[in-house]
Amino acid sequence: MSAHPWSPAPGDSPPHQSHPESILIVDFGSQVTQLIARRVREAGVYSEIVPFTQAEAAFRRMRPKGIILSGSPASVPEDGSPRAPQMLFDAGVPILGICYGQQVMTHQLGGEVRPGHETGAEGLRGGEFGRAFLTVTADCALFDGLWQVGERHQVWMSHGDKVTRFAPGFEIVATSDGAPFAVIADEARRFYGTQFHPEVVHTPDGGRLIANFVRHVCGLSGDWTMAEFRKNKIAEIRAQVGDKRVICGLSGGVDSAVAAVLIHEAIGDQLTCVFVDHGLMRLNEAVEVVTLFRDHYNIPLVHVEAEDLFLGGLKGLTDPEAKRKFIGKTFIDVFEAEAKKLGGADFLAQGTLYPDVIESVSFTGGPSVTIKSHHNVGGLPERMNMALVEPLRELFKDEVRELGRELGLPEAFVGRHPFPGPGLAIRIPGEVTKERCNILRKADAIYLEEIRNAGLYDAIWQAFAVLLPVKTVGVMGDGRTYDSVCALRAVTSTDGMTADVFPYDASFLTRVATRIVNEVKGINRVVYDYTSKPPGTIEWE
Repeated sequence: MSAHPWSPAPGDSPPHQSHPESILIVDFGSQVTQLIARRVREAGVYSEIVPFTQAEAAFRRMRPKGIILSGSPASVPEDGSPRAPQMLFDAGVPILGICYGQQVMTHQLGGEVRPGHETGAEGLRGGEFGRAFLTVTADCALFDGLWQVGERHQVWMSHGDKVTRFAPGFEIVATSDGAPFAVIADEARRFYGTQFHPEVVHTPDGGRLIANFVRHVCGLSGDWTMAEFRKNKIAEIRAQVGDKRVICGLSGGVDSAVAAVLIHEAIGDQLTCVFVDHGLMRLNEAVEVVTLFRDHYNIPLVHVEAEDLFLGGLKGLTDPEAKRKFIGKTFIDVFEAEAKKLGGADFLAQGTLYPDVIESVSFTGGPSVTIKSHHNVGGLPERMNMALVEPLRELFKDEVRELGRELGLPEAFVGRHPFPGPGLAIRIPGEVTKERCNILRKADAIYLEEIRNAGLYDAIWQAFAVLLPVKTVGVMGDGRTYDSVCALRAVTSTDGMTADVFPYDASFLTRVATRIVNEVKGINRVVYDYTSKPPGTIEWE
């Protein structure tokens, strides 16, 4: 079974430094646990997510001022379902339980939770999924300055099981049609439970409720900043690395660039960046990366031109996971070779982010599932005597951009749309060839140029073209064509965990399609992808 993304592994980073004001988020496997961390940080408070199996050790390390218990696809009444360490309830700090977190807290403190298919004493069956409305029935510190007794408020529910008897010391402070125990509170112990999910955008006041918990209930000042993160992370890097050498893999994207500049600030010329040009970059991107690091930052850089190696290994591969894994393995092989040429290195630095981790690793115990592999997640081969330095591992994408600005990276680079490590290989479903890469590069460049010309680039989280393994009949002049289809993708998001389709007007899409068909030989049809995330992912593979 795969290890949880926050479990320690040989050569992994040392524990994070403790913050004087922090919130511990105990993860029971919800796919939206990351959003809890976002809401806490938006309130100006540092937070860390740990699996329930490591919550006790994390509590002793962090000494947090409050605890949030996440949701889960598991069922509390089932044998073997996740539990919180009892010591968390005995620690004397405020606790907020969300959905499963509310239910597991109720169960462990002496209340009752019934499966959704059973009818409880209140006569209700089943759960609630989607939009719901609750009614505030009593005052509560969680509601201070926000909700009043008697008011109705929209929330977002996603539960089958439900609390049917609260634990001693609790009282009901809000109800909904399907959840009489929509919000429960034990003001004496400062324990609170919400059956709904305040972390998602579908609960309009959810962020303010979480802010109330961390700032009003837990009494935190909310002064955590990216400047503080920068200072603490530099100290961590120095403590981890000492006088050893680090190789940082540059992918051409924002994440690895910010990681490299941060590490360079910490250890100077102990860092060497290795840019593996795998032939899968966007148009002129390799030149831009080399120029930025050699000329602007004067960071030692090795430029490895490895297009033939990567394209040769991708020949015949069509499965997206096979392509990702080949690229990831080959990256490691190239780093290993370059480390030997450089006389050895003790650490490999990567720009791994929170969303990379949560999408890549199945939750210990099985409640959540792997969405897709990320080339920079999953550790190193045992033969490599190198440990990982991953200074961005607990950051979201927009936080990385903020850190990049804090470090002084050019705005044109910091504001770039995300670009995956495997590059164009996962934007070409089917076999990847040099010819197909060149076709896609030209189409993608036209698309991004038109987005910039229209003043839309900064309003879009990510936009790119995909070259489909489909050919269609077309007519150009008096001749018949039989060429490829190009799909355009553009989404809005704040963290990459969820995304909505960007609403272009028809005239813009018509203009882009006309240019691509006229200027890119090999494409005779252009379509637009209207799928949100979920159910789709942002990338096609």
